[in-house]
Amino acid sequence: MRNLNANNITDAVIEEFSGCRDERLKAILNSLVTHLHAFLREVEPTEQEWTQAIDFLTRTGQMCDDQRQEFILLSDTLGVTMLVDALNHQSSDPMVSESTVLGPFYVADPPQASQGESIDWNVEGEPFFVEGRVHDELGQPLANVVIDVWQSDSEGFYDVQKELESASLRARFTTDDQGRYAFWTVTPAPYPIPTDGPVGKMLEVTGRHPYRPAHVHFMLMAEGCETLVTQVFAEDDPYLDSDAVFGVKDSLVKVYERLPPGRAPDGRSMEVPFRHLTYDFGLKASR
Repeated sequence: MRNLNANNITDAVIEEFSGCRDERLKAILNSLVTHLHAFLREVEPTEQEWTQAIDFLTRTGQMCDDQRQEFILLSDTLGVTMLVDALNHQSSDPMVSESTVLGPFYVADPPQASQGESIDWNVEGEPFFVEGRVHDELGQPLANVVIDVWQSDSEGFYDVQKELESASLRARFTTDDQGRYAFWTVTPAPYPIPTDGPVGKMLEVTGRHPYRPAHVHFMLMAEGCETLVTQVFAEDDPYLDSDAVFGVKDSLVKVYERLPPGRAPDGRSMEVPFRHLTYDFGLKASR
């Protein structure tokens, strides 16, 4: 532990973790130290640059609260979240839906809603009817699947970003005995991720835009199945190929069909134009 320098300090730090009884934790820390030290040797940051890095991370933490997670934004915009997702949800089965990022605006235990109910509480926007089925790897319908949905409004804001009296555009549904789900909402808009924090500043100084394509979030949970976290994107959105958080996959892009006034798929009489999305989800069995 004496006379440490740029050549031997990595081994010294790793040796200090040798007494860790949690083998997985020890392996993670050893790899972290190895790669972090290699990164520093490669870029050779000045002391001022390293202080700036510490300040950036400090300010990132200071932006976090029960409604805002700046570290998730940082992970998302660096592609780390999608890499972790890809490593943990690899599947070549076409019957299994692909996953993508959770995002920073998920709120646990959203309001319970009934099949076909409108969740556009306290907001206005173009009516949007969303429906589909949930099935297993064999294509058999799955009943009693819990589905959390959440999205932005037609101006690109989530309810937690606005001073609303209660939750809006987020709810929890349960599939029926045929695996069906359905709800009314408003058509979401593309939106910028929050740019008032250090992550927004990072995007600005690196010449990146902060926009995400329009989408609806889904989290599907069923006994005996892996939880699926995903999003369904609007096919005509201009940001599909430059999503700020790298979350778009071809299988998750779908037409938000615009229909004229008249009879909606659920039998509702619509006096104004509306949009319609049908999307079926396939869940992977727990292994």
